[in-house]
Amino acid sequence: MSRPSVDDMLAGKTSRYALVIAVAKRAREIAGEAEAKQEILLEKPVNIAIRDFVNHKYIINEPDRND
Repeated sequence: MSRPSVDDMLAGKTSRYALVIAVAKRAREIAGEAEAKQEILLEKPVNIAIRDFVNHKYIINEPDRND
């Protein structure tokens, strides 16, 4: 799997911090779902989470910084 660029994943509006937090949360969801279903993951949850964001299955919603 080729590694996606962080800049490509950010799409110009999301901070790197928000991206890291979102990927970590999604990875925990994936791991939890697999554990609940007693499935064995062949790929690391973080890699699956990154692919979800690259493929726009999940997006990061940040509040406006104008406050």
